[in-house]
This record gives sequence, structure tokens and C-alpha cells, in this order.
Amino acid sequence: MTVSAHRVKAFADQFDRCAVDSATTAVVFSEDESRAELVATSIAALERLGAPVSTVVVPTPPNPGPVPIRSTGASTAVAGDRSVIDDLAAADFVVDCTVEGLLHAPERSDILAQGARVLMISNEHPEVFDRLGHDSTLCDRVARGHDLMVAASQMTVTSAAGTDLVVDLEGAVVAGSDGVVTEPGGIAHWPGGLVLAFPAANTVSGTVVMAPGDVNLTFKEYMRSSITVTLEADHVTDVAGDGLDAELFASYLAAWQEPEAYAISHVGWGMNRACRWDVLPLYDKADINGTELRAFAGNFLWSTGANETAGRFCRGHFDLPMRNCTVALDGEPVVVEGRLIDVLA
Repeated sequence: MTVSAHRVKAFADQFDRCAVDSATTAVVFSEDESRAELVATSIAALERLGAPVSTVVVPTPPNPGPVPIRSTGASTAVAGDRSVIDDLAAADFVVDCTVEGLLHAPERSDILAQGARVLMISNEHPEVFDRLGHDSTLCDRVARGHDLMVAASQMTVTSAAGTDLVVDLEGAVVAGSDGVVTEPGGIAHWPGGLVLAFPAANTVSGTVVMAPGDVNLTFKEYMRSSITVTLEADHVTDVAGDGLDAELFASYLAAWQEPEAYAISHVGWGMNRACRWDVLPLYDKADINGTELRAFAGNFLWSTGANETAGRFCRGHFDLPMRNCTVALDGEPVVVEGRLIDVLA
């Protein structure tokens, strides 16, 4: 297919930041339902850099239900196939163009174990990549946020709406994604701009109050009414609210009929100054995956579902970026009422 020259250059520039060159063996991994323009642009960008490139394409597996699955970061496309795993693991650099991405896929550790590094291209309308150009400060700022999280023993999150959440960070795995991956065995997603912790089991408790304007990225919708969520020992134990938002949230969780769907996946905050929280009305739901809203600067992001650190895998997943929260590490704020502190901004 025909791809835009400016977009090929943008992808090539991003792959170049990932240390891709003519000596890098690269694989573009996709499935039947992958966004064709992202696949074609990735191939052309790798060829522009002179990298030997091959493709691995697998069938998109059927969804057995019970509900539609969106924005999980846990692709089921590999389906445990050892030949696919071995092909990806043998590469230096894997461009992940699957619909949901390999970030939380159960095969991820096997793919990375031999040193392959993976850049997950978020399943976005290609125009998103045009707008979210390279920020030369992002790598350093994400690294600072990552270091602050690693050094901390506790995260607290509060808000005027009533959020009061405590996360014990002992045993957590901390990740900082800036959209660049250069180290063997590493994985990142593009667009980037997040600092996240995957907490150990039984380390999250308190109350989260999602207010109008906060985002449910599984539904690709803004909250129109408040939802109060109670968490005990990592798990959602109560969902309260007078509006339809609370009823839909509770119904989707209950549909999975498994405790992992109610469990915390990750918690953290957004760092990308180019990302906007207000773009959802400008796209059809099928157009975007919504990583821009996960990464907009100063949001508090919490998620339910798969968490490898706690030994949990689940196809159900909520990503829930919130505005106007204060996030503190060992009592020192890193986000104040939805704004990054100066050293991170």
C-alpha cells in the first residue's frame, strides 16, 4: 500500500532512536486485523534505515467473549505458538503491530529472554503519530520519574473529589516508557511518556473517586458522573455511583466472572507534554487505542487486569486516566492537582 513519506521518516527517526541500523535484524510482527498502514510504514521505515527486515503475520484469534476486548496490552495473537515465539526471539528488534500489543502478553518474557527488544506501536490512527512528535526532554524526564519511583517505598494518591489510595511499592516492578528501547531484552511502547509501577500482590488499598472528565479507555469515553471504587488487597470490592458510568463499569468487571478482572494491574502517572486529554471527541472509537490519554502530562493512571508482578493474567482490562489528582512518593509530591512538579515537567 502507499504510505506517506513524512510518516515513513517519522517512524525511521523513532527506530533510529532505538539504535536500529543496517546491522540490526528486524521483524515486523502483525496479525490479520492489524492496522495496515502502521505495518506498511514500519516496514518502509526499517528498509530506509537499511535494516534486514522480515515479517511475521498470524491469524487474529476469535474472541470467545463474554464481552468485547479493548486496549488490554495483552495480545492473544501469539497463542503460545513456539515457532512464532522463536522467530521473534531470534531478532534484534521487533516492531509489534498487533492490535492489543505484547506488553502484558504471557509470551513476552520468552520473546525478550534471548535479547530481542520490542517496540510496541500503539494501534492508533496514523495522524496521532504526526502530532506527537519527538520530545528531546522526554527520555530524561521519564528516567527521573522512574528513579523517584524506584527509590520510594509508598505511593499515595489523593484528590478533591475524594480519592485516597495507598500503594505499598515493596516488591513492585517499576517501568518508565519514553517510546524508545535500546537495551537487549527491553520493551517500550510508542507513543511513550509514562512512569508506572506493577505492584506486588496485596499492596494496594483505599478509595478511588473518578469524576466527570476522567477517562475510561476501555470504553473510549469520558466519565459523565462520579464513580467511587473501593479497593482492598489489590482488588475492587465495591463500585458505587448514581449514574450510568458506575453501572457500566461494574457490569464489565462482573462479566469476566474471575477475580483477576477486579485486581490492580498498574499505577502511575503521565509525562508527555504533547499528549492531550481532550481528543476523544475528535476520533471514532475504532480509530484509536488511546495511548495519548494514558500519557498526557500530570494524569494519574490506574488499571485493572493483567499484572505479571503479582502473577496475574487476564483478558479483561481497564485503563483509567484521571485528572486533578495529587500523587506523592513517601510523602513528596510528584504530581500536584494534575500538574507535574518542576523537575518532571
